[in-house]
Amino acid sequence: MPARPTDQTRPFRSVLYIPGANERALEKARGLAADAIIFDLEDAVSPEEKVAARSILAGVLKTGDYGRRVRIVRVNGLDTAWGRDDIAAFAGLDIDALLIPKVGSAADVEAVAGLSRDIGLWAMMENPAGMLHAAEIAAHPRLTGMVMGTNDLAKDLGARFQPDRMPLLAGLQLCLLAARAAGIVIVDGVYNAFRDEEGLRRECNQGRDMGFDGKTLIHPAQLAVANEVFAPSAKEIDLARRQIDAYEAARAEGRGVAVLDGRIVENLHAAAARATLDRAGAIAEMGL
Repeated sequence: MPARPTDQTRPFRSVLYIPGANERALEKARGLAADAIIFDLEDAVSPEEKVAARSILAGVLKTGDYGRRVRIVRVNGLDTAWGRDDIAAFAGLDIDALLIPKVGSAADVEAVAGLSRDIGLWAMMENPAGMLHAAEIAAHPRLTGMVMGTNDLAKDLGARFQPDRMPLLAGLQLCLLAARAAGIVIVDGVYNAFRDEEGLRRECNQGRDMGFDGKTLIHPAQLAVANEVFAPSAKEIDLARRQIDAYEAARAEGRGVAVLDGRIVENLHAAAARATLDRAGAIAEMGL
């Protein structure tokens, strides 16, 4: 399946949750160094506030300027009293995607697709059913992104917290495989201890090494670490440029491979190097 171009050229290093009922936070978010914002009407809003939060958020998104940041609204599920009205309120606004909670199958995506015209859809991957159906969910033609809901997944599994996230790795990797096969964005789950910068950096590095595009965050204090870890480093950018130069020089001489720093450079390495430079360029354009 070819990659879907909708979000592939945009950085998603930092994806910050903002409660839809918090007007001060909604205003502050316009100046934060987040690549994307999830405006949350689900877990971050109490049942008593949900109708008011929907109205507040719709008004803000109609008038507020969030610059280049990707704008995603997490709606309530269709099995709640608020889901259909949430979808109706935001499907026609100038946002990038609706985020569907607790997706367990492609049918959950299809149900929202039928109510939301042509807007992009993202899926919260946060329960065992979602892990087991990740490939079919990612393959839905309207889906452009996945978000790992690691807190809910750990709860449903009955897993104990471990710094290496060993109990969650099977689910994380299933979703990664599905997203990469479908050519869509996928971002890692949150790190709950927002004052623990060392722990956050460790988990960001793990997610980056696995292949995630970025990390969801619960506090602005986490932005700097996520933006740093999920961006190509100066060393990686330099290596990418040298790999491309070495490979192109080899090709000009009629050879299919080059040698750089004692390592083989083939077409696949040159392609990865170009992707690194494209990512660095997209991040620079964000100006954050």
